[in-house]
Amino acid sequence: MRITIIGSGYVGLVSGVCFSEFGVDVTCVDNDPTKIDMLNNGQVPIYEPGLEELMVRNRSRLHFTTDTGAAVAQSQVVFIAVGTPERRGDGAADLSYVYQAARNIAPHIKDFTVVVNKSTVPVGTGREVEEIIREENPNAKFAVASNPEFLREGSAIEDFLRPDRIVIGVESEQAAAILKELYRPLYLIETPIVFTNVVTAELTKYAANAFLATKITFINQIANLCEKVGADVHDVAKGMGLDRRIGGKFLHPGPGYGGSCFPKDTLALTRTAQAHGEPITLVENVVAVNLAQKKRMVEKIVQVMDGSVKGATIAVLGLTFKPNTDDMRDSPSLTILPGLLDLGATIRAYDPVGMKEAAKQLPSQVTMCSSAMETVQGADALVILTEWNEFRSLNLSAIFQALKPRADGSRVFCDLRNIYNPARLRDMGFRYVSVGR
Repeated sequence: MRITIIGSGYVGLVSGVCFSEFGVDVTCVDNDPTKIDMLNNGQVPIYEPGLEELMVRNRSRLHFTTDTGAAVAQSQVVFIAVGTPERRGDGAADLSYVYQAARNIAPHIKDFTVVVNKSTVPVGTGREVEEIIREENPNAKFAVASNPEFLREGSAIEDFLRPDRIVIGVESEQAAAILKELYRPLYLIETPIVFTNVVTAELTKYAANAFLATKITFINQIANLCEKVGADVHDVAKGMGLDRRIGGKFLHPGPGYGGSCFPKDTLALTRTAQAHGEPITLVENVVAVNLAQKKRMVEKIVQVMDGSVKGATIAVLGLTFKPNTDDMRDSPSLTILPGLLDLGATIRAYDPVGMKEAAKQLPSQVTMCSSAMETVQGADALVILTEWNEFRSLNLSAIFQALKPRADGSRVFCDLRNIYNPARLRDMGFRYVSVGR
């Protein structure tokens, strides 16, 4: 089987490489010639563990091009995997890239082709894509399907090759048979595959992300309450998570969620619901509380610094929204660091992978360092924002010596990912703060 994937960003590239691992002949299309040149030279433009090795292994089945027409003409299945960023002004999903992809695909459809939305799109987008293709090419034989992705950055290869489930929205038996054959390797390992209609598949993606974002936001609010009453949020989360109806995943307190999915998808879902006269006020509150949580972290840092960070040097470890990715989209650092700068702080920062992307998005006043120890040396406080593995095993004695002492001889250590044991660090002489403990 031959397939084409329109869009060679995070979702498109991971999907294309993993389909090639299934033995499928894959052509990845992108309108950025620089990116395509990189890929043809064996260079991966994004950071995702295991992706480069998989791409090299399946080189004979992977093709990269800017020529949409030639790719579509030879394919049974064409995936649309372009970006759907937040639309300026109202927060709804910007579907202009999806619509343009449909227009580019339409003239080149020859034999029966399944056009699959893999981009995260609001309810009704499948119908709109179908209308565009029919308008552009009335004689085209095709069906539109929805196959949302559920990939976690940093674990995307495992999520694609051994997923919890596959959701396919399709209303053509011929198209369903083709997609079933495409995913046949997952049938062999008994992966649950849910076939439904297009609208239901579209909504399933948004509902799943909104629910996970709600779990994160819920435990963050419980963590804030724990700080007021003297409870330990980790014990609360464990007591909750052992209930099989709840589960322990995504009950990890921190500075708020970020990334490419949760922020824009929760906002897009609220806009869709409002447009249909059925507002989801719970998710609306999740969006608002998550933003407030990020700002609350600034207040937490100021408080432990005796009420002011003016003139203080803050060492920040971790800038990406999560470990094992270079993705900076909606990272808490994009709110917290500017907030500290506005209050007069000087910021030094380090991230194991995300420095290049961070430099594009953070204010120029942030000084980028080459290591954790360089960042910390002579700083007035240390703040951990991303739980990279290398930050889990810092030389705490060296950190203590590197930080400037407060008037009482303590050193400020703000662990916003709850990596370290509070009692141990306080015994060492740190003025240690975390989230919900």
